[in-house]
Amino acid sequence: MSPVPVSLPFADRSEAGRRLAERLRPFMIEDPLVLALPRGGVPVGAELARHLDADLDVLVVHRLGLPEQPEVGVGAIAENGRVLYDDRALARMRLPRRALEGNVAAERAELDRMRRAYRGDRPLPRITGRDCVVVDDGSATGGTARAALRMLRQEEPAKLVLAVPVASHEAVELLREEADALVVLGVPDNFREVGEWYRDFGGVSDDRVREILAEHGGDRVRPARSRAVRVPSGEFVLDGDLTVVQSPRGAVVTASGEGRGDPRRRAAAAALQRSGYTTLVLDLCAEGEHTEKADAALLGGRLADAIAWLRDSEGVGGAPVGVVGDGAAAPAALVAAALRPGDVAAVVAHGGRVDLADTHLRDVRAPALVLLESRDSFFRELGEWARARMGAPSDLRVVSGAEQLFRGAEWRPAAVEALDWFDRHLGPKG
Repeated sequence: MSPVPVSLPFADRSEAGRRLAERLRPFMIEDPLVLALPRGGVPVGAELARHLDADLDVLVVHRLGLPEQPEVGVGAIAENGRVLYDDRALARMRLPRRALEGNVAAERAELDRMRRAYRGDRPLPRITGRDCVVVDDGSATGGTARAALRMLRQEEPAKLVLAVPVASHEAVELLREEADALVVLGVPDNFREVGEWYRDFGGVSDDRVREILAEHGGDRVRPARSRAVRVPSGEFVLDGDLTVVQSPRGAVVTASGEGRGDPRRRAAAAALQRSGYTTLVLDLCAEGEHTEKADAALLGGRLADAIAWLRDSEGVGGAPVGVVGDGAAAPAALVAAALRPGDVAAVVAHGGRVDLADTHLRDVRAPALVLLESRDSFFRELGEWARARMGAPSDLRVVSGAEQLFRGAEWRPAAVEALDWFDRHLGPKG
């Protein structure tokens, strides 16, 4: 976690959520879920969910205070009933845990009331395997957020992130090891309390929390129609999967030599769909063809035919088209862009010999992003050589795992780069 300079105070919680969203896109890829800590975290979380096309819900965690001084936090209770004590604070006060038994019982009852008020009988949404971000409007001590993170860690999320607009140095140190990533916009040296860093820090009622959840909560799934397709290319037929989303902001063809059914390729396509893109996932080679020997011009021609087919498909219409080429399909993506300059609005090529597009490079008119791994200087030199010959704006970025975006263990960094490229070049979000 490395806070960046921000202009404080925030206007209100909604503005804080919008500014957090700018930093969170790289972490929210795998079926993203925003879990807001009520009550102040809910307006922040609503903005995050809206900008990240993520599901939104509350995670009820309640601060545990002293019997005669409830404003003095000495722990927190998560909605699964687990109590996390601040033993350092208790030791300073020479107070044993058993002295808080009455408070624990009372706070558990209040926590249950809040849970029922916000979610009724509905359980927490599925956590396992999802990218989860816990959000609050700020963190003074970190105790409540730590209880939330430890509760969620037991559910085995794909990635666990804590996001707060502002926090104290004490909270940052406490929480640094509790999440996979900690996103904090500001850590002021003169931090005293969260409310000082907002111009409008009005109270958030239970009714307001329910209103926000009713408006933004639940599964934010874009209605989509998916089907297997067979795309003709001369005498050859390409096997693919077409998913048409409602009111698409664009369409993206993702192609590799083979293996479109790989779970990681499907996860990357699902991330595009959640962001509003219709997707066509293709194998450019038939079973038995040797992808390592495949001719870039041949595969590029097949991909160009698929792009033309997609443009005529129902539900795509005039939406701009992006192309992703992986491995043997990386140079093919550039060839296809050169062959269909009026149809291709952006290209991402990764993990392959992009120089094999060779004589087609000068005819590439769409902005092109080349993704490479840092450890392979040979491929980097080839990538720079290809960029110098393109007839369009281009960029080269180094990301871990780019050579095997869909087949490799780490596909997220390249998927995030591709999403960002298409968001920039396929037009504003619809």
